[in-house]
Amino acid sequence: MDPTPSPSPVQLIVDTGPAEWWQILAALGPLAVLLGALLAAFIGWNTLRQRTTADEKSLAQKREADNRAEWWKRTQWAIDSSMSDEPDRAKLGLRVMSVLAESTLAGPEELQIITSAWVDPLEVAEQTRTELGQQARPGRVDEGPEPGDNESTTKDEVRRR
Repeated sequence: MDPTPSPSPVQLIVDTGPAEWWQILAALGPLAVLLGALLAAFIGWNTLRQRTTADEKSLAQKREADNRAEWWKRTQWAIDSSMSDEPDRAKLGLRVMSVLAESTLAGPEELQIITSAWVDPLEVAEQTRTELGQQARPGRVDEGPEPGDNESTTKDEVRRR
């Protein structure tokens, strides 16, 4: 004989009582994973933002240092040129110094250097030439002692060789 289905569905109700704590904790697992992922993403974003800011500051400092180094090279040239025997070059050096003095790259110390070099170099050069004769030349900024003279040999030792 073939079984016949029941005319109404059978409902089975099992009363297990309240949920245990580990069941509640297991149900919150996906939420904990989501919170951990969000926290890791936030930390990564902050790290990236901090590195970007630090790189921008470092690049700005390097650019500023490079600009100041180039400014100083130009200033040295202008000071040397302002002390030149050639009047046109001396005037050009003075003009360049006046432009460089207005630059934002010139700090207080640099402005003092330019000011001290500005004390009418043409007049100083003219006075030097008249006092010492036409052959005298004013010194240069980067001029130093002659290389190789360490006073370790005497004229007699040189003659013997």
